[in-house]
Amino acid sequence: MSTNSAAEHPRVVAVRRAWSLGWIFASPSLLFGAFVLVPLIALAIRGWQDGQVMERLLSPFVLHALRLSVVTSTLTLVLALVFGVPAAYLLARGRFRGRQLLTILVELPMVLPPTVAGVALLVAFGRRGAIGAALVEMGIEVSFTTTAVILAQLFVSAPFLVRSLQAGFEAIDPTYEQVSATLGVSELRTFLRVTLPLARPALLSGAVLCWTRALSELGATLIFAGNFEGRTQTMPLAIITAFESSAGLSGAIAISLVLLVVASILLVVARLAQRRSRGSS
Repeated sequence: MSTNSAAEHPRVVAVRRAWSLGWIFASPSLLFGAFVLVPLIALAIRGWQDGQVMERLLSPFVLHALRLSVVTSTLTLVLALVFGVPAAYLLARGRFRGRQLLTILVELPMVLPPTVAGVALLVAFGRRGAIGAALVEMGIEVSFTTTAVILAQLFVSAPFLVRSLQAGFEAIDPTYEQVSATLGVSELRTFLRVTLPLARPALLSGAVLCWTRALSELGATLIFAGNFEGRTQTMPLAIITAFESSAGLSGAIAISLVLLVVASILLVVARLAQRRSRGSS
């Protein structure tokens, strides 16, 4: 008995310290939770009191913006997966000259103001831009089109997928890949059949963050793509338009509620999928 109690003593101390820290950190945690929750509850209550939310949501103005946002955000996610998954694996497993520079380039859009991103994209891909001018001569115009919306979303949202997936790859024991290699499995097949399934929780989390960030993108889209209904006007831009129109705050609240519900559902689904993925692995 004395041996067992002596062995369990450090655990008891650790539990007590955790409880002590829990009580100390409870107040700031609750205050921050209230800071996030109160505005969202106020938004929902105001929308309920308005009584015209459904009518405004079913208007062609909102439906066009919603359809464009869903389509462009989904295409952005597909492109982010195509380019981001290899980049994340390269950063997680590769040891090469210039790796730190590539890491900085991946992370830079996360800290860069979206308006700066929009100006940079316009300078590069605009009609008089370094690349855009050549594209215009070939009959391809990028700026102020739906393509510009996707490029703006990709610029600001793809890094969230890369960083999340990179952390997932780094957490995987390389032994699994080494064992697969000793069995004669090719590197690509090992990646697809072993590494990627093990990184599935990080992949799901990064995909949700990327999609929701693309859905909420505003600054870069406004500068690089403009605000044209049915062509470049996404839901965040529709909020600005509604706020400046006769609908005023009521119209902006209705659209904001849609984005709030969509983001909440996606986060809940992602958490459930991650828990199920961890449970099955």
